[in-house]
Amino acid sequence: MYRARLERDFKHWIDKGLLQENAARAMLAEYDGRESTFRAGRVLLMLAALLLSASILLLVAANWEELPRLARVTGIVALVWGFHFAAAWLLQSGRTTFASAALVLGGAAFGGGIALIGQMYHLSGDAADAALLWFVGACLSALAFRSAAMATVAGGLAWLYFGTMLTENGFSTVVDWRLLSVPVLAVIVVLLVRFTDAGRARHLAYLLALSWLGWLYLDSPSLAFAVGLAVLGLVAFLVATLPGSPVRQLALDAGSAPAFYSFALALLGFTGLQYEAVGLTTEVATGTGALLVALLGIALAGAQNGAVRYLGYIAFAGELLYLAFETLGSMLGTSGFFLISGLVVACIAWLVIRIEGHMARTRQAEASR
Repeated sequence: MYRARLERDFKHWIDKGLLQENAARAMLAEYDGRESTFRAGRVLLMLAALLLSASILLLVAANWEELPRLARVTGIVALVWGFHFAAAWLLQSGRTTFASAALVLGGAAFGGGIALIGQMYHLSGDAADAALLWFVGACLSALAFRSAAMATVAGGLAWLYFGTMLTENGFSTVVDWRLLSVPVLAVIVVLLVRFTDAGRARHLAYLLALSWLGWLYLDSPSLAFAVGLAVLGLVAFLVATLPGSPVRQLALDAGSAPAFYSFALALLGFTGLQYEAVGLTTEVATGTGALLVALLGIALAGAQNGAVRYLGYIAFAGELLYLAFETLGSMLGTSGFFLISGLVVACIAWLVIRIEGHMARTRQAEASR
């Protein structure tokens, strides 16, 4: 998607005489040569690695009882180390994509070994413990081979750990070290992403941290917690986007993630405040605050950050419809609610057109300087 847009922009600039065709071709070639660039062959190879992993594990499981215990352990260990040695050889040969696939196979074999050996020797523990051990193994592989693929696998395993913990404990807070283990895993994934240059995998860590905070609130909803989330998100967003902020340039260099996820955290806090609001006056006041935050997000980061812009639009529209339903919809009935909703959506459309026009004029003014 990004490459297609980039190619269209280059063609537009070439037609206007702003860019030389040779320079455009060179820039596209440089972009295509990046390791992180999407290629269908790489994706298909990773899918093949996952399918092969599943087939190996199912084949072993199907004949598990017929194999001697020593053969079972030896086979699992051989699979894990064999795939890792193959990955090392492939890296030495310059075949990085095949090396990544071999590492994924080795990581899958390691996870299967944890489950099968735990079952064979009746080791104590639960699924969350197994997922955590699997996560540690994936992290070691990512560090040893500086593998972006294994950093992504580690991010997925962090989600697996979080999911199994919720499945086993429901939404009751785990009062032990596991309470803080989820954000620790998110931080580890972020560090792995930076070390291995697996840029896209960072979203797994950010979404995990955001979901963990949402889970904590759902487990123990309170006004103080909702206020804390809203304030933390709003302060982080302002620090990342306000002109003159000492860390604004660092946030811009990091891409769209800092502004977007801090903005999402602020909106999550205001959603909690809306849930905690009692009485029409309090609901309207809280809703007005959420509307202002949505507009603030669009104003500060909407021009440079499409994710923030669209999230702000959705939050603004959703909050307006919610307030219309709570304040007027119940009094006017269903037909009145749809009438009010239509008027609200029309107002939103007008406001969005004005904002988009203002941002376009701002970009043109900056470009002409």
